[in-house]
Amino acid sequence: MGLGPSRPLEVTMSLRTAVAAPFRQQGTTAMGESEFVVALSLDRDWFTPDQAKRLLDVAAGEGLVARDAGEVEVEFDPDGVAVPEGFVPDESILQQRSTFERILDSLVETGTEKQTAVAEINSLQADLGVTVEAAAVVYAKREGLDVGDTAERALGEL
Repeated sequence: MGLGPSRPLEVTMSLRTAVAAPFRQQGTTAMGESEFVVALSLDRDWFTPDQAKRLLDVAAGEGLVARDAGEVEVEFDPDGVAVPEGFVPDESILQQRSTFERILDSLVETGTEKQTAVAEINSLQADLGVTVEAAAVVYAKREGLDVGDTAERALGEL
């Protein structure tokens, strides 16, 4: 299939933690994009400003934040995420996961064997003549998994 491994749970949690930190620091659920970038790059010294902007892109792609007219709103409760003392996120969180990887991770989280899911998705892709992402959506739906948000975000990326 040629895709790299899906994002490990630790990296997903690290992304959520990094996103939550500026909101927790400000005691809010919304802020300007520039405030978010400053919080991660200058205040915490976790990333360069360009990397902080990239993190914002990844977080939006993952559905962790919503962006509108230069504003960022967190889509989960930042106070429900602990930011451990001495926490420094790894740069690997700056990599965007594909729609396929997000759906595969969701399937694995619900108990589907990763190899089984990949084999079934590949089979569907060949049978239906569709992209791997479309096949993953069909397979997830057949397995009773709601991937509507992921599919909608994927359509928005086209």
